[in-house]
Amino acid sequence: MHHTTMVVNGVLRVVIIAAFAVLVACVTWQVFSRYVLGTPSTVTDEMARFLFIWVALLGGAYTLGQRRHLAIDLLSSTSTGLRKRVVDLLIITAIAGFAGVVMIYGGLDLVARTLKTGQVSPALRLPMGYVYIAIPFAGSAMLYYCVIFLIDLLRTGRGPTEQLGPTAPGGPLD
Repeated sequence: MHHTTMVVNGVLRVVIIAAFAVLVACVTWQVFSRYVLGTPSTVTDEMARFLFIWVALLGGAYTLGQRRHLAIDLLSSTSTGLRKRVVDLLIITAIAGFAGVVMIYGGLDLVARTLKTGQVSPALRLPMGYVYIAIPFAGSAMLYYCVIFLIDLLRTGRGPTEQLGPTAPGGPLD
């Protein structure tokens, strides 16, 4: 599982870094073309919006996997023993349910319907289903991390909001 988690982390990191680099280039060109050349680029404007969607969704999934996602851990941090494990299990189940039903199932349905209708973006003429595929992709990563969290909870009792050490699998240096 540790090797698979490293691969998932690595793939997410590469895609996020590449998308963010292109996003910065698009925004820089957009500002330059608008204020220096006097003619804003519609292509880079649209591309930046789509890349921002991908960076936000995949960044959220990656952050969840690193156990650094924004969390309100009042119930989990004030509970102990069996009650804490039940609360952590409910948290993992809620995240997995959202990722599975809304992001994967609903996202795949959205992608299929959008591709079926042939909807394309105005400037890039890109099928919108390609843009929306970020939703089930991020949901799949989140669901994977939830499985890892569940295994970790059952093995060690560590919940999804508890930080890992720097050398632990899935930790900050992973």
